[in-house]
Amino acid sequence: MFIGIDLGTSSVKMILVDNNQKILATSNSNLTVNSPKDGYSEQDPSEWIDATFECLACLKKKKPKEFVETISIGISGHMHGATLVDKDGEVIRPCILWNDTRSHEECIEFENQGIDVRSISGNITMPGFTAPKINWIKKHESENFSKIFKVLLPKDYLRFYLTGEYFSEMSDASGTLWLDIKKRKWSENLLSCSFLEEKHMPKLVEGNEEAGILKNKFKEKFNFKNTVSIVGGAGDNAAAAAGMGITEQNQSFISLGTSGVFFTPTQNFLSNTGDAVHSFCHCLPNKWHLMSVMLSASNCLDWVCSITNTSIGEALSNVEEYFSNTNDLINSSFFLPYLSGERTPHNDPYIRGSFHSMKTTTNATNLQYAVIEGISFGILDGVNSILKVNNNFEKIFMVGGGSKSKFWIKLLASLLNRKLSVCDQSEFGASLGVARLAMYADNNNNSSQNIINEIKISENFNPNQDKIDILLRRYKIWKDLYSSNKNIASNLLT
Repeated sequence: MFIGIDLGTSSVKMILVDNNQKILATSNSNLTVNSPKDGYSEQDPSEWIDATFECLACLKKKKPKEFVETISIGISGHMHGATLVDKDGEVIRPCILWNDTRSHEECIEFENQGIDVRSISGNITMPGFTAPKINWIKKHESENFSKIFKVLLPKDYLRFYLTGEYFSEMSDASGTLWLDIKKRKWSENLLSCSFLEEKHMPKLVEGNEEAGILKNKFKEKFNFKNTVSIVGGAGDNAAAAAGMGITEQNQSFISLGTSGVFFTPTQNFLSNTGDAVHSFCHCLPNKWHLMSVMLSASNCLDWVCSITNTSIGEALSNVEEYFSNTNDLINSSFFLPYLSGERTPHNDPYIRGSFHSMKTTTNATNLQYAVIEGISFGILDGVNSILKVNNNFEKIFMVGGGSKSKFWIKLLASLLNRKLSVCDQSEFGASLGVARLAMYADNNNNSSQNIINEIKISENFNPNQDKIDILLRRYKIWKDLYSSNKNIASNLLT
């Protein structure tokens, strides 16, 4: 038996699978995010531990006989978080999360130290990454900085708590700005930009390699019969890719979650830092991936539904009918989905969301459609940014909460003019992916293709040819709105 743990921003999700990758049981435990100031986003790592133990207990209760036969665990986690521990392994301060934007000044300083950051890391420096967060701590919390023994990513702190060992793996480490992406090792030069050394970093392994053994006290706590290994695992998006079997350069996926992601593997190291495309290692050896990221995706829909007092299900039903009316579509309002700034392609922490072309006839449904369309345009921005350096992807799969809406997938298929596919069990994406990595580590005689293969497609969605031209015309108008909105946002901050 194998367990996959997905440490997400809002919850811990966990699955128990057998040797045939059949999902035997699932569990979930919610987490909270704290925002002590505008632009701040933090989490108490002790919550990760409590939620993990709650999920393990739930799995044990659901499948007691199978659960105790577990031999390996894989862990996925939200990326970029700065979790600091002292020499005693104690957490120094709350973890600063991926969507925290406080370190924008430190980003400029990080890149102005005479090191070619972008060519080594494959990425432009953004507040979401780990490195500028550490530079902020050094500047504003010098006492906390002086206590640092190790800097750990969220899932790697969870691993440390469970095993007592400091490990990370290539896909998650790629999001720190301290990894030499091409060479797949810590860069002394990049670490020096944060006034750190390699001794402050965990040991690196590949996602399918063993990275610690579960402590005896936890083995006994949950009555595991076997020694339980914990593999390297993966950052959340690489884990989701492994869960769907997306490891080759002709594959890709779009994630419509809290953030919006377009992900595609590459056989070699590629980058497009000019458009703030992420260039990361994949969770399997000798594989890389490109990724566009928009900071606000389905949470924009949550927001507009809350202010219009409409359920998400009702909103999606209303906008589908609205979309079918060509005249309504042509004359619809526009929405820029930049509620928390933006990464790809703008790298702009100051930009903010806005509605445009509103009229006296504008109603809640019109606003809801504008939001869904604006998010979709943001996804297209990301796809176009990646197309500048890689156009090998053919298959595009859909994951994330937004992928449950057939209407939304149909809209995206028309906008991208590509077939989009939904997979069975895609909701377990990341947790299944790291369970597969655990299984791969335990089956050294098997190739990854026999374990991390494509899961079954449940439904395909083709473009609506009648809507393509209209959507693309609207997309061109929408793109021009960024410049004017950028000027407004800048003026508000001065």
